[in-house]
Amino acid sequence: MWIKEIELQDYRNYNHLHAEFSPQLNVFVGKNAQGKTNFLESIYFLSLTRSHRTRSDKDLISFNKQNLTIKGIIERRSGETSLEILLSDKGRTTKVNHLRQAKLSDYIGTMNVVLFAPEDLQLVKGSPSLRRKFLDIDLGQIKPVYLTDLSNYNHVLKQRNTYLKNTREIDHTFLTVLDEQLAFYGTKVIQHRSEFVQLLSKEADKNHSAISNQLESLTIQYVSSINFTDNDNILDRFVNHLSKNRQKDIGKKVTSVGPHRDDLVFTINGLNATFGSQGQQRSLILSLKLAEIELIKSVTNEYPILLLDDVMSELDISRQTKLIEGIKENVQTFITTTSLEHLHHLPDDITVFTIDHGKLV
Repeated sequence: MWIKEIELQDYRNYNHLHAEFSPQLNVFVGKNAQGKTNFLESIYFLSLTRSHRTRSDKDLISFNKQNLTIKGIIERRSGETSLEILLSDKGRTTKVNHLRQAKLSDYIGTMNVVLFAPEDLQLVKGSPSLRRKFLDIDLGQIKPVYLTDLSNYNHVLKQRNTYLKNTREIDHTFLTVLDEQLAFYGTKVIQHRSEFVQLLSKEADKNHSAISNQLESLTIQYVSSINFTDNDNILDRFVNHLSKNRQKDIGKKVTSVGPHRDDLVFTINGLNATFGSQGQQRSLILSLKLAEIELIKSVTNEYPILLLDDVMSELDISRQTKLIEGIKENVQTFITTTSLEHLHHLPDDITVFTIDHGKLV
């Protein structure tokens, strides 16, 4: 899979831009604050209908404009596919081959991306919400049903929390009904995540072993607040945990267990990676990103598009080399950098663009 061309209209500092790309390595060079990250963000947004930098869609629309449009043409095994997103104060409209998509789950997964940005280094040390977001993005691309299950879970979770917060006299029969619904959808979310993490851990360990010259092993564990031991008993354990924590939840007016509280734990040679060196943590994230590429390929039979947003300067020459070696020829890659001098061991057949004040020159 690769993106052949993109057109931006009133996206951040791009009033209008049309660009065509190489199916292999595309490098975007420019000084800071010229729009390099904005450009990669637009590709990410075209894929996932969301930004990795802001929760507010209004931030994406150019100053003094009412809406934005992103159009792209991608090449897949099945042929050429056109994508389009229109974003305005009335919401967003997504189209595939000019046909409007009724649900986001019908759109997401058409074009898959893997993003490696400096903030990804926080996956190890940052809050659990960052790691849950990481899981949601990857699973959403390869399993459309996951987005449906997650949406249903979040809907019931919001109902339960609102009821706990706003009700003085709790109707325990009604709360039991909510608990059963929450456990039903939550079990599906946990199963999806647990299965994915097992595959991810195995693939990431292969990469990490190679990067560390077979000196280190990496494991990734899905840690659930349900404390399940196998998928067969998740539903029962979920219901039991909700029952045990009911009085605490009523007192605190919030749901204390469920996939919205779950986390990932990374260990290197059996030790929590939070306490590892900065170099080890960078190798971990690099291993993780390469694993994402392979897992998406194994499920969809298409390599995703790789977006490297100013991360090469964060990696030493050895890790840069491992990254470049890990990128297959048929993985279309976009790299942003302030200088080509920051890049090492690149192949000869690269396409270089210069970005200056929101324009390709």
